[in-house]
Amino acid sequence: MTQQSENNVDQEIILSDEQGHQARYKILFTFDSEDYGKSYVLLYLASQENAAEIEIQAFSFQPDANGDVTAGDLEPIEDDDEWAMVQEVLNTFSAEE
Repeated sequence: MTQQSENNVDQEIILSDEQGHQARYKILFTFDSEDYGKSYVLLYLASQENAAEIEIQAFSFQPDANGDVTAGDLEPIEDDDEWAMVQEVLNTFSAEE
């Protein structure tokens, strides 16, 4: 089962690519998965906020003491079953919007 958190509304995070270029991302939402014992964050480029379609990225993370996500804590999702679970949560979130 998963637990979604929308208390991250309007929160932003800065991510750097391999070349050191920084980009500002908005946090769409976070959720916890009991099945995988992890927390997840779904985010998108802040510059795409008003676009007709946005590209959503997902990462697992270890929350800080306040339960928040920081850029240094993001981990890639590499397992296909884990990706499928994240996609299912995103689809449910999208259907509720």
